[in-house]
Formats: sequence, structure tokens, C-alpha cells
Amino acid sequence: MGRATWDWARRLAGAGILAVVVWRVGTGPFLAGLRRVDAWSLLWAASITALTTVSAAWRWRTVVAGLGVALPLRTAVAAYYRSQFLNSALPGGVVGDLHRGVRHGLDAGDVGRGLRAVAWERAAGQVVFVVLALGALLAVDSPASPWAGWAIAAGLTAAVVALAVVRALPRPRRSRWTAMLDTVRSDVRHGLLARRTWPVVVATSVVVAVGHATTFLVAAWTIGADVPAARLVPLAALVMLAMGLPIGVGGWGPREGVAAWAFGAAGLGADRGVATATVYGVIAFAATLPGAAVLVAEWLRRARTVRPHAVRTTACPPRPAVEAAEA
Repeated sequence: MGRATWDWARRLAGAGILAVVVWRVGTGPFLAGLRRVDAWSLLWAASITALTTVSAAWRWRTVVAGLGVALPLRTAVAAYYRSQFLNSALPGGVVGDLHRGVRHGLDAGDVGRGLRAVAWERAAGQVVFVVLALGALLAVDSPASPWAGWAIAAGLTAAVVALAVVRALPRPRRSRWTAMLDTVRSDVRHGLLARRTWPVVVATSVVVAVGHATTFLVAAWTIGADVPAARLVPLAALVMLAMGLPIGVGGWGPREGVAAWAFGAAGLGADRGVATATVYGVIAFAATLPGAAVLVAEWLRRARTVRPHAVRTTACPPRPAVEAAEA
């Protein structure tokens, strides 16, 4: 399957899920969620996103430092806001991360290392989030609790088998693949598992995961769901896991489908789940708008840099040959 075909398939899958949700619950919950968005929910989402963005930027900066490249925290925060906005606004959900990796790689003189740093940073965050989500599903009764233990057992078994297979394989001669494997090992050892790196990566990833879940709780309470946080947390974990699926646009599609199922299975009503997911989508996107400001500021900076050069090159055109001869 080509890349263009896969991109279209992901978008169509997300659109298909939304169509099924609309068919089952109608457009009312979506409109109700939009009407419930208010200044307080936007303020809460912006504040939480500011904390999670700084934490994620710190995680990225730590991984980058482990790979031997400096990255100021202020620059990392601005770039992370920009990438979050692009991820939310553009199809695919990874355009912003690719842009962030390429831009930092160009600044550092090594695009490959810049892209690898972003990939490892995001992967580490996802691993920590999945562990926390499965733990929440095990600790608190939820529609997915019966499957959480099996999912953890399957994941651990797969990891053990993969590690055993890698160790059992004979070490081949030096080749492109072995060089790539050595690079991966070095990146993981220094960028993720170093003594000064992994505590920061884990701690910041926990803050990011808790922040996203808290934003979902804010969305649920915004639509008037009078439900304790302990009952909402496993539902938030399920919805956040669905948002990690590589389909839809900016999380739309899987988020609404799983929210409808999870809230319905928990006895809270599928329509309430869709309304909550809608509020979450709106306030989470609004909270990334500082990233749009970063893009505009960068565009203006480049325009100011190019314009004086253009003026200098056009203000004094070369003298015609006839004038030169008369002179």
C-alpha cells in the first residue's frame, strides 16, 4: 500500500467512525458539546496544556541532550507548541512532529539525529502512557477492565519473546542493517536509559499523561456529567488510547467512537460520551493555538530577514553599457 493510499485510508476510517456515531446517536450530542464550551473550560485546557507542553519539551530536550545535541528549553517549548498545533490541524497527526524533527535537525546540522530524537521522545511518552492507562483500567472498574490484564500479559510476553529472538540471532558482518541496529542501541542507551535521562523522561511523561486525562475530566464536567473523577479516569484512559490510533484527523473519529461505547457501557449514556469527546476536541485544539502564533512569528521573522536583502539587490541596478562607456 502506497503512502498516499494509506493516508486516504486513515482519513476515511476516521470519517467512517464518525458517520457510524452520528447514525447511532445523531448530531445532537455534537451540537450540545459545542454549546457547552465556555471560557472556564478553555482557560482550564490552556493552563493544563501549558504545563504538559513544558513537560513534553523538557522530555524532548533531555533526549536530545542524551544524543549529544544542545536544545534550549525556550526553543523546545515554542517548537513543541508549533508541532501540537500542526498535529491537530493537519491530517495524519504526525506532521508537526516531523516538522519539529527536521527543523531541529537542520539547526543542529544532523537531520537524521533530529528526527530520531523526536521519534524516541514520542515513543517513550507513549510507552509510559500505555502503562499508566492499563494500570488505571486494572485498578478501577471499567468496561475494559476484563481485558486489561490480558493486554498487559500479551505485551510483556511479546517483549520477552522479541528480546530473546534478538539475543539469539547471530551477529552478522558489518552492513547497513547492523549499523542501523548499532545506532538504535546507542540512541536508546544514551537518549533514554542513561542515568540522568530516564528519570526525567518518565516523570515528564507522567505529567503529560495526567494532564491529558485531566483535560478530559474537565470536558466531562463541562457538559454537566456529575460523575466522580475515579469513575471517569478509566474512561479517559480508554479514549486517550483510542486517540493514539493512526486514523482520523487530530484525534477526531476514534475518540468519539470509543467515548460513545465506553460511556454507554459504563451506564452514563453514549450521547454524554460523544458530547464529552466533542468538548475535549474543541478545548484541546484551542489550547494549541499558541503554536499558530509561533508559526506566524517565524514567518514574519523570515520576511524581515529576506526583505532588506531584496531591497539592496534591486535598489542599485547595474549601469547600462552605454552609460558606462560615456563615463
